[in-house]
Amino acid sequence: MSLRLGDVAPNFKAKTSIGEIDFYEYLGNSWGILFSHPADYTPVCTTELGRTAALKDEFAKRNVKVLALSVDPVDKHLGWINDINETQNCEVDFPIIADDDRKVSNLYEFIHPNASATATVRSLVIIGPDKLVKLIITYPASTGRNFVEVLRVVDSLQLTANHSVATPANWNHGEDVIVVPAVSTEDAIKKFPKGVKIVKPYLRYTPQPNLD
Repeated sequence: MSLRLGDVAPNFKAKTSIGEIDFYEYLGNSWGILFSHPADYTPVCTTELGRTAALKDEFAKRNVKVLALSVDPVDKHLGWINDINETQNCEVDFPIIADDDRKVSNLYEFIHPNASATATVRSLVIIGPDKLVKLIITYPASTGRNFVEVLRVVDSLQLTANHSVATPANWNHGEDVIVVPAVSTEDAIKKFPKGVKIVKPYLRYTPQPNLD
């Protein structure tokens, strides 16, 4: 069965670069990002993990814990982390899952047989504190992910989880948002004291509500 938005993210226990973990226990009440890599010691993956490490403070600010995954064993991960730290000028301190038995990859459908029968593709899953899947994106092995976009999506998910708004195309933190159709204009004016700009009856903007 396919893993879809709104599904419960499967729990698992796994060996990682920081020791054995229980996925749910590791996440606790945080948001989680689980992302897969085709293999250790590969150039695109090296830049991706380096970029993730460099964004450590940004993830922490959003209460997000990250975990990477590769089908290689722990000892290989540890050697690769040294290379990442050296070449990307960072410190990788988040866990990299050793999924040499493909258990987690199969749970999360990170292996796409038409792309590769053995290697994982570049999938990324965002999981909420309620352990439900909030976002799934998948890139081919040849294309590195945009982690600024991942942060943008987290900002949108966390905002829209708590307010009756949606985020428009190319939205970034601090910009105006859209009032969802389920809220009437009359209620929107009461609900959003910063003001409601009505472009069309179904297209109404308001300043981002969780900012002072």
